[in-house]
Amino acid sequence: MEDLNIRIEGRAGRITLTREKALNALTHGMALAVLKALNDWREDPAVELVVMDAAGDRAFCAGGDIAAVYHAGLAGDHQVGRDFFRDEYQMNAAIADYPKPVVAFMQGFVMGGGVGLGGHASHRIVGDTTRVAMPESGIGLIPDVGGTWLLGRAPGRIGEYLALTGARMGPGDAIHAGFADTYLPEAEWPALIQTLERTGDVQQIKGVMPPAATLADRDLSAFGGRNLADITQAVEAAGDTDSLKALRRNSPLSMAAGLSMVRASRGDRRIQEALSREYRFTARATECTDFLEGVRAQIIDKDRTPRWSADASTAAVQAVLAPLGADEMTWENAE
Repeated sequence: MEDLNIRIEGRAGRITLTREKALNALTHGMALAVLKALNDWREDPAVELVVMDAAGDRAFCAGGDIAAVYHAGLAGDHQVGRDFFRDEYQMNAAIADYPKPVVAFMQGFVMGGGVGLGGHASHRIVGDTTRVAMPESGIGLIPDVGGTWLLGRAPGRIGEYLALTGARMGPGDAIHAGFADTYLPEAEWPALIQTLERTGDVQQIKGVMPPAATLADRDLSAFGGRNLADITQAVEAAGDTDSLKALRRNSPLSMAAGLSMVRASRGDRRIQEALSREYRFTARATECTDFLEGVRAQIIDKDRTPRWSADASTAAVQAVLAPLGADEMTWENAE
């Protein structure tokens, strides 16, 4: 398809995102195509590893292309969103559990759906331009695509901080937080990709010392509060003005639900558990959350002034994260 270049080069299955002008935003069709390629190569002896990269300097993948989900939801069709998120999550799980090495080269913006593509690879390479974030609470969604699985495994209270504020991480912080593994200057990526194609050997990946991780030195204890109100109060008392601005800017329901989900994911044994929990929110997103208003304000009208109205009470969070019954996500080979 025109949004992806999927092929075999040497010993590597190759997936290159080619929507450079759209910051390689992930469409439903792209998610399905990536999943099909992974399934096709799973038992193919000609493919010893998978290499994912993207065209352009600005972004590996800046997120999911949710315009179709927005317009369908606005018209009362909530199935378009449910189908998109379900299939995307199946792809995320396939990457995380893939039996062969998956190497992701992540430059520029790596946000939301981009984290779902690259963040679950077995070998995650970042460079100087890399900026990783889970900014979903700013559009009335929650950190999904397995984001809560990663956030729940970040050191200390970094997971809560990133989920609630949507803050961006450079390469050093991304490695420290567990969203990446290896730092390598981007000028060296083409040669490494050629080596991987020729050898099929991930032992050829040799990183260098990454930039300092600023998050390692930050006191984020305020984000250990019992709930969103306690965290906001503690952040204000700590004088963390940037975080406070984010907490006052983002969707209260999204932040409250995201907080609950990051903490719940710490008890998960498999990424599928986190993805199923995320799907409970996203399956309902166009129907009873702040998502449509957030997308309108940030992406459609771009007035950057969302008028949040969704109930963010404890009962509302429990309702939006309640099991979906027959619509619950199911997984093949579930343990």
